[in-house]
Amino acid sequence: MKYFFQTSVALLCVLGSQLVQASNLERLFAPNAELWEVWATQNATSKQSIDHQTWSLFLLNNVIHVKDGINRINYAAVSKEDKLQLKEYLSALSEINISNYPRTQQLPYWINLYNALTVDIVLQHYPVESIRDIDVSPGFFSDGPWDKKLLKIEEHMVSLNDIEHRIIRPIWKDRRVHYALNCASIGCPNLQTEAYTAKNIDKLLKKAIQEYINHPRGVSLIDSELMVSSIYNWFQDDFGTNEQDVLNHIRQYANPELQKQLNNIELISNYEYDWSLNDTQPKTIHQEMNDEFDSTD
Repeated sequence: MKYFFQTSVALLCVLGSQLVQASNLERLFAPNAELWEVWATQNATSKQSIDHQTWSLFLLNNVIHVKDGINRINYAAVSKEDKLQLKEYLSALSEINISNYPRTQQLPYWINLYNALTVDIVLQHYPVESIRDIDVSPGFFSDGPWDKKLLKIEEHMVSLNDIEHRIIRPIWKDRRVHYALNCASIGCPNLQTEAYTAKNIDKLLKKAIQEYINHPRGVSLIDSELMVSSIYNWFQDDFGTNEQDVLNHIRQYANPELQKQLNNIELISNYEYDWSLNDTQPKTIHQEMNDEFDSTD
């Protein structure tokens, strides 16, 4: 999920006397939903299904629901066997001719592929403090792994940004997918403990939305000021035409306590996002280096 670039600072200088709010600047750099036509094909009559059991088993073994309401992964403790199984799962997905499947199978496929690729690339570069530190994307202003072509599917190399912004968003036009795609960050909606499938996707999406909106990293009120996730700013167009549409969406899934707090709220005061890795071991790289230094004494 590549939403904010360091070049925004330079752009602000270029704008000169124009007053541009930081939130609008972030939205300016959020990727647009632009269809990659080759993936628009489906076979609506196909009865084929895709097995995501391997990914479900990985999630069951490694996703930990912490008391703070944020699902995390103990990246340091992921077994060699689980890493191998993850690689084999990704390889199996890459060999599927997904265009021959119906939309009901395609959406879980792309969601699971995105999440599994994200976990895999974090494991490859761990330890890191944030996925944004994995600067493997092409370009001088590389920020994170989102633009690197990671996997070949039907003879096309795809990146994480391709999956999210050129396939899922433009094809399904479903705001709920923002709660399914996990960018390995604390600020992101939870990585669920089971794979998405055609049978469970509506149930899991509703669960993911409710978990996020009713958690402070999604929506919080401080001194009657509403703070929401930057997701609602970056992709406001997916949630409606303005902030009121975002607020209506939030109210739809808010629990009774939050709904009561939102009664007199008309504006969003600010947006925030925590890019810290969704790790159960939040030791910093600086601490890691110190540990290694101490061990040599």
